[in-house]
Amino acid sequence: MSAAPLIMGIVNVTPDSFSGDGLAGDGYVSRAVAQAERMAQDGADMLDIGGESSRPGADPVPVAEEIRRVVPVIAAIAAKLSLPIAVDTTKPEVAEAALQAGASIVNDVRALIAAHMSDVAAQHGAKVVLMHNRSKPYGVIRDGRIGGQYDAPVYTDVVQEVADSLAARAECAMKAGVAREKIILDPGIGFGKNVAQNLALIAHLDRIKAFGFPVLMGVSRKSFIGQVLDVPVEDRLEGTTACVAACVLRGADILRVHDVRFMARVAKMAAAIRDA
Repeated sequence: MSAAPLIMGIVNVTPDSFSGDGLAGDGYVSRAVAQAERMAQDGADMLDIGGESSRPGADPVPVAEEIRRVVPVIAAIAAKLSLPIAVDTTKPEVAEAALQAGASIVNDVRALIAAHMSDVAAQHGAKVVLMHNRSKPYGVIRDGRIGGQYDAPVYTDVVQEVADSLAARAECAMKAGVAREKIILDPGIGFGKNVAQNLALIAHLDRIKAFGFPVLMGVSRKSFIGQVLDVPVEDRLEGTTACVAACVLRGADILRVHDVRFMARVAKMAAAIRDA
């Protein structure tokens, strides 16, 4: 039996996370460490630390403030736990500071398009998560019950176009010095895709896997689940469970989740069925 996908636990160091679990204010570092320790006990294989919300309509965070949020948390977690730590950022300055503080993965929702981002990752020998993202900051659809969502561009074949775009970004990263074995692809569920497009990317994930890179899937609590089930963000555990199981059956290698204990079990069970 092959191994279940790796579980990446989400630690949001923001006051405006879409999922309502952001850590901010007095004592946020100790609370982030405590959350990380719980996630490790619950089965997390790695952690993702973010200091700027990527939710639709979120305000941008200045470089200095993002560094102030994430670096103390990364340093404190690295001193306590041996799990790999990803920094969720699009800014090379933040990535540099985070990697110096103990992170070893750059999780970039813009797939290293910022100048020097690839150079920073290559110089540190970091792994990179390249996410497909055609969302626009001004292209946001707001719904008081379901939450914000990014407007979706028109795709002729969303799966093929996402796959080809990710392959191109991987090629750019390798030309900048990032080793092939350090590259992870993420189809960018929820980022510039409508419900049908998100579902298609999950259902046909094998077409992205065909490029030979590990694939990370971030489906946890996202708005497309809310739209399918007509439920707010705090009521999406079952929907997330179904999506996680489907991702495992389609070959996902890493699952980025909020509810580590539940999803680690779901992933293990789904992998057992997949490999039977």
